[in-house]
Amino acid sequence: MRSHYCGNVTETLAGQEVTLVGWVNRARNMGGVVFLDLRDREGIVQVVYDPDLPEVFATASSLKSEFCVQVKGVVRLRPDSQVNNNMTTGGIEVLGKELTIINAAAPLPIDFNTDVSEEQRLKYRYLDLRRPEMTAKMKFRAKVTSEVRRFLDDAGFMDVETPILTAATPEGARDYLVPSRTHKGQFFALPQSPQLFKQLLMMAGMDKYYQIVKCFRDEDLRADRQPEFTQIDIETSFLTAEQVMAETEAMIRTLFKKMLDVDLPEFPHMTYEEAMRRYGSDKPDLRNPLELVDVADLVKDVEFAVFAGPANDPEGRVTTLRIPGGASLSRKQLDDYTKFVGIYGAKGMAWIKVNEAGKGVEGVQSPVAKFLSDEIVNAIVARNNAEAGDIILFGADSYKVVTDAMGALRLKAGEDFNLLSGDWAPMWVVDFPMFEKADGRYYALHHPFTAPRDMTPAELEANPDGAISDAYDMVLNGVELGGGSVRIHRAEMQSAAFRVLGISDEEAKEKFGFLLDALKYGTPPHAGLAFGLDRLIMLMVGAESIREVMAFPKTTTAACPMTNAPGFANQEQLTELGISHIKKDA
Repeated sequence: MRSHYCGNVTETLAGQEVTLVGWVNRARNMGGVVFLDLRDREGIVQVVYDPDLPEVFATASSLKSEFCVQVKGVVRLRPDSQVNNNMTTGGIEVLGKELTIINAAAPLPIDFNTDVSEEQRLKYRYLDLRRPEMTAKMKFRAKVTSEVRRFLDDAGFMDVETPILTAATPEGARDYLVPSRTHKGQFFALPQSPQLFKQLLMMAGMDKYYQIVKCFRDEDLRADRQPEFTQIDIETSFLTAEQVMAETEAMIRTLFKKMLDVDLPEFPHMTYEEAMRRYGSDKPDLRNPLELVDVADLVKDVEFAVFAGPANDPEGRVTTLRIPGGASLSRKQLDDYTKFVGIYGAKGMAWIKVNEAGKGVEGVQSPVAKFLSDEIVNAIVARNNAEAGDIILFGADSYKVVTDAMGALRLKAGEDFNLLSGDWAPMWVVDFPMFEKADGRYYALHHPFTAPRDMTPAELEANPDGAISDAYDMVLNGVELGGGSVRIHRAEMQSAAFRVLGISDEEAKEKFGFLLDALKYGTPPHAGLAFGLDRLIMLMVGAESIREVMAFPKTTTAACPMTNAPGFANQEQLTELGISHIKKDA
């Protein structure tokens, strides 16, 4: 039905006849001539209809936005005064000779020339995706996945599919469950990741595996989370953590060079402990120069209990954040910052405005200065390298509250004061704790199959708090692009990890018996990494949300306005599945 895409009609085709199909982006009847902007996946081209052909001109005059049409005409150069250098097709126009309306469009339910809510955009996503900016994002995503496949294929990886219907396993988030018709009362789970299957593929001798795969997690949503999302899933045998990081870093470097013509800077390696101490986050944005500075040793003997209490508590923390030029903050702005850290559990926020460094209490303005000596004030100012006009903000509470609150405040202050520098700041965060403790029990910081570094099974069970995992996360601009680890490849170590996590030998056999059995038969050392493809695309195109780079995403309430999913099943379906429905009280 066409000879060329609209966006590919350029000066090289001048004088030639072309057949184009697409949608009416805009039609303008100027009285003696109709200008038609015709749009398809590749771009927009201007078509001109003169009244010399009355029937064709009448048809052109009737066109409305989003009519689907076929155009036949001759390409001609535009006069120099009419060239549009902002368009690939801006040097030409098509003189229309024939016009066929393939399908008319009803009045549009949304007007993209006005502010349209995301709910409406998702309800009519098929119209939203026609917009050039959305089409460009989908094309970019397709090219990225193609480049990923090319890189991994060339590096000797095998693309292997893994099951979507599988068994429920405890991996951190809630599972999406699928009832079985043939095994009434029993359920499949949609995979949160192919973690166990890709490890089994290593046990099966596949050596180097990858898959661009859908994953499902029933968790609270935010800008970079969706109930179903896409991973670039990678697993290798006989490679160390350092080798996996080197290979995947090369892949990301290649992607940025080919897709954006960007040479990414060096990927520094930073331990989890250092990242939390300096930045209050395990995915720090290194474009932000602000750092947290601990001062517990300086305030442990003051009479101000707000500082002294956490400073003398082994599980407490007292830290500071210096903002250059921050003394200009008004009292209202400081109150807003105090409310902000309150979101993370902080009970308040002390501050010191520096008027003159080295002058002790007299050189600062602060509601807490009366509790501090000249020596302590000078020491805090000096440790923060603060100068006149700066402000020092304090966090004093439990380690978690302070770290979370001040880490978030660091990001907010960096944006508020326009301190971010550079376009791209990649890094690796390594040496994570293997477990975190809450509610009196241990949880895997990554997942239960991550190997500890330099520990025996007995040592792991004896000292889980001291276990460091052989894990690594790639971070870019404060976003975790991907995480991975060396996996446990011995049955006795896996059983020990399960016991630390409170999974009994009986429960482990019930839920992971196939894995524990497979570990007995010559399992190779293996390691891998999974990238969030949606997050990667979001960063590369500069979008604010992964919903902007997914064709048909869900809303923040995990619903689809277009298809009205999720919906209710009819009673016949429920009966066939052996499910009864409990009606919600009105």
